[in-house]
Amino acid sequence: MKAFIASVVASAVVLTLPVAQAADNDLAALEKAARSEGQVNSVGMPDSWANWKETWSDLNSKYGLKHSDTDMSSAQELAKFDAEKDNASADIGDVGAAFGPIAVAKGLTQPYKPTHWDQIPAWAKDKEGHWALAYTGTIAFLIDKQQVKDIPHSWAG
Repeated sequence: MKAFIASVVASAVVLTLPVAQAADNDLAALEKAARSEGQVNSVGMPDSWANWKETWSDLNSKYGLKHSDTDMSSAQELAKFDAEKDNASADIGDVGAAFGPIAVAKGLTQPYKPTHWDQIPAWAKDKEGHWALAYTGTIAFLIDKQQVKDIPHSWAG
């Protein structure tokens, strides 16, 4: 069977919010602050999405951190960050790739470059470290050309 495959790439970025207490990418200071707080509060990063459940489990095993998430859309997340400003109730958010630059323009992020920063391609991150593409996925459909005669050539139909 010959199949026609079409795809669209979906992407998401992880925003580092201004509530982080560690400066200058000091990993030891970040770990100390995280252990002191004892919990990671996220938005838009539920256990059922993008393997976050395993990530939160790993953070709990390695650092003893608990996790709490409020699931919401990217637009809702930015509205929450904007409304809370310096009194943020979340530490991290996961938004669609188009929302990273919007968050930066609104002053809702702070720069942070993880230890693997240089391994992230330039197209997948903000040069100052305000956001980085965390993962991409592909939405695809397969078509059996033997049975489907009017084969779509675009998502528009």
